[in-house]
Amino acid sequence: MNKYKFKILLTLFFAILFALNSYEQTRNELEKQKKTFEKKIKYTNQLLKQTKKSTKYSSHKVLILQNKISNRNQLINNIEQEVNLLDTIIHKDQKKIILLRSNLKQLKQEYAKMIYYAYKNRSYYDKLVFIFASEDFNQAYKRLKYFQQYSQYRKRQADLIVNTRLRLVQKLDSLEIIKAEKLELVYEKKNENSSLLTEKQQQAKILDNLKTKKSKLINRLRKQQIAANNLQRRIETIIAEEARKATEMARKKGKGTGKIFMLTPEDRFVSKEFYKNKQHLPWPTQRGIVTSYFGEHPHPFLKGIVIRNNGIDITTTSGSVIRSIFEGEVSRVFSIKGANITVIVRHGNYLTVYSNLRDVIVKAGDKLKAKQAIGVAFTDADNDNKTVVKFQIWKENKKLNPILWLAHK
Repeated sequence: MNKYKFKILLTLFFAILFALNSYEQTRNELEKQKKTFEKKIKYTNQLLKQTKKSTKYSSHKVLILQNKISNRNQLINNIEQEVNLLDTIIHKDQKKIILLRSNLKQLKQEYAKMIYYAYKNRSYYDKLVFIFASEDFNQAYKRLKYFQQYSQYRKRQADLIVNTRLRLVQKLDSLEIIKAEKLELVYEKKNENSSLLTEKQQQAKILDNLKTKKSKLINRLRKQQIAANNLQRRIETIIAEEARKATEMARKKGKGTGKIFMLTPEDRFVSKEFYKNKQHLPWPTQRGIVTSYFGEHPHPFLKGIVIRNNGIDITTTSGSVIRSIFEGEVSRVFSIKGANITVIVRHGNYLTVYSNLRDVIVKAGDKLKAKQAIGVAFTDADNDNKTVVKFQIWKENKKLNPILWLAHK
C-alpha cells in the first residue's frame, strides 16, 4: 500500500514539474515576442515624430502607421495567448492538486496510524526483546535494519508530504498571481484599443486626403519608377561587367565554375559562406522597418497600381549608417537621378545593392567586412523627411528576396 501510493505521489509530482517547465518555456518565448513588438511600436513612434509636422497627409505616414497598427494588434494577440496559456496550466494543475490532496489525505491517515503504532510500541525493551528473540544472528541483524529503515521511511514520507504540499501551494499561488498580472496587462492593452482606433481613423483620414491627390501621387510614382528602371539597367550592366572580369580573373588563376561568374577558389569560398548565412545575415541598417517588399504587389492605397520592387525598402531614422551585410569587395559606386548614390558589393557570385545613400565612405575595390559602414542613408527633406534605403540581393543575374536572407528581427 505505502510503496504504491508513494509511487503515485512521486509520479504526480514530477508530472506537475514537467508541465510547469513546459509552461515556463512557452511563456518565455511569448515574453520575448512581446518585448519585440513593444520595441517595434516604440520605433515606429520615433519614425512618425521624425516626419514633418507641417505635412499632415503623406503616403509615407500611411506606411509607417500601417506597420504600427500591425505590431500593436500582434502585441495584444500575444498577451492574450499568454493569458490563455496561464488559464490552461492553472486548470490542469487544479485537477492534479485535487488528486494529490486525496492521496495526501490517505497518506496522512496512514502516517498517523504509523505514529500511533510506534507510540504503542515505543518501549526500547520491546524492541530489544524482538531483536534478541531472533533465531540467529542474521535474523537479528535483519530485524535491527528493519527498525532503522522503517524509521527512515517514515521520515522520508513525512518530508515528502510536507514538501510536496508546500511546493504545490507555492506554484499555484505563483500562477494565480501571474494570471492576475497578465489579465491586468491585457486590460491595459485593451485600453490602448482606443489609441489604436485613433490611429486607424488617422490613417483613414490621410487615405481619404491622398485620394484627392491621386494624379499627383501617380506622377511621383512614375518618376520613382523611371529612377528604378535606370538603376535596374545600370545594375544589369555592372553584373555583366563583373561576370566578364570574374571570368578573366578565373582564367588567370585556374579553372573556375559558375553559370555566369567563373569563380576563383577565394570567390567560391566567399559564395559558400554567404549561402551558409542565409536567414542569419545582418540588416544593412541597425534599425528600420520594411515599407515595401520584394516582387510585384498592389499599391497600398492606389487601386489598379502595381508596385514592382527588385528588393525591399527599409524606412529608418535620419542619419542612419548603412553597412555591408557580409564581407566582400566594393564593385561599383555610382549616382542615379532620383535614387542618389548606389553601392554594389560583390560576395563571390552574390551581389548586394544599397541605394539612396549620401556621404558614401567607400570606393570601388575596397575590401569590406560584415557590418562595415558604407555610407549614410539619404533623407528627403522635400518628401516628409522620409529616410528610405533600397536594398537588393542578387545571385549572378538572378534577383533574390532579401527577406529570405536577412536575420529575423
